[in-house]
Amino acid sequence: MKPFLLSAAISIITLVITVTCEAYPLDGYGFTGITRLEGYRLAMEGKVRAPKQPPGALLSINQVDLRLQTETEFEIPAGESEFTVQIQNLLGAEADRYAVSVLDLTNIENPRYAEHRSTERANAGSVGKILIALGIFQALADVYPDKFDSRLNILRNTLVTADEFIQWDHHVVPLYQPGDSRVRYPKIKMGDQASLWTYLDWMLSASSNAAASMVLKHLILLVQYCPSYPVSETEAREFFKNTSKKDLAALLARALHDPVTRNGLDIGQLRQGSFFTRQGKRLVPGTTSYATPRELLRWLIKLEQGKLVDAFSSREIKRLLYMTQRRIRYASSPALTSAAVYFKSGSLYKCKEEAGFKCKKYHGNVKNMLNSVAIIEAPAADPQLFYMVVVMSNVLRKNSAVVHQTLATRIHRMLQKYYKVGK
Repeated sequence: MKPFLLSAAISIITLVITVTCEAYPLDGYGFTGITRLEGYRLAMEGKVRAPKQPPGALLSINQVDLRLQTETEFEIPAGESEFTVQIQNLLGAEADRYAVSVLDLTNIENPRYAEHRSTERANAGSVGKILIALGIFQALADVYPDKFDSRLNILRNTLVTADEFIQWDHHVVPLYQPGDSRVRYPKIKMGDQASLWTYLDWMLSASSNAAASMVLKHLILLVQYCPSYPVSETEAREFFKNTSKKDLAALLARALHDPVTRNGLDIGQLRQGSFFTRQGKRLVPGTTSYATPRELLRWLIKLEQGKLVDAFSSREIKRLLYMTQRRIRYASSPALTSAAVYFKSGSLYKCKEEAGFKCKKYHGNVKNMLNSVAIIEAPAADPQLFYMVVVMSNVLRKNSAVVHQTLATRIHRMLQKYYKVGK
């Protein structure tokens, strides 16, 4: 792979930030071909320079599995009043700046649910990348309904070459080549090549907007060409050049929106409408993006049920969300060190001039949105707690990453006390 170099101009007025948080079990290199997994695995043995993993990040690929598989459809239960009050109390004086859904599945025979402003709709930011992943796995299942090896072949062996769709993105991605002494963190640049599975990993783990736009470009091609995908770079370039913007916009909507409705989710409450890069949006027009905590929670439930496309797809998406590097935001809570965390987050903050106020990351005074979805299994190898959390917040002038970390600690400690488990 070529070295990565990319520059990004970021205005103090509007900043979109999503920090690296790596995913997929570390022993998954042989199955996926995602080389950075091997780098992190070797780092645990002291053979490669890379961050060490906490205990909760050390599950094997076979240990990351679906926990709600049943023929019966699982419905979100009515909110439990005492549980709801407890969650609302954890939010403090700025509770009106949060929208939250919490589903406690520790006792699966008696699930408990709490919500606060859970139908409030807002831009989900990079959390919307989970819908691109859903689109990829839905399209693969449509083309190869009974051929899992064919789906795996597409993921492993389709070569994605970064092109103008990546412009512009400031995120770095984890890069390791067998034999290297360390994992590097460059930015994706034009011409860089990796498998579709690696780009999916970069999209969800490093939350790379460039990777997301390349995956979305290939999702459009997969939906357009079906069994003839992958096509040559020349044919792909001609397709985007010669297809009208109107037809491309319709194809984008079909690729992203149909999987949502086909999987029993509400497109009026959960939608990714566009590319994640400026050039991607220029080349293929999109629409608005939004989510609610309740509908994101329903997405998580269907994932655990194996009902996002099918069990194969749900399991692979869950593995892609499994955190196996430095934990951030909600997932960075010290209380979750021994927990398996399946996680995606996204942020958007905006600043304006204000006396005595200095604009910093995650401290917006006009907008300071941070969104987190998380499935928690604690402790990882033998869970005594199993719950799901969706938090969408807009707490101004405070470090929103710390706000989410603090809330994660409070929720986890509250559940530990309720079930009398853990420290």
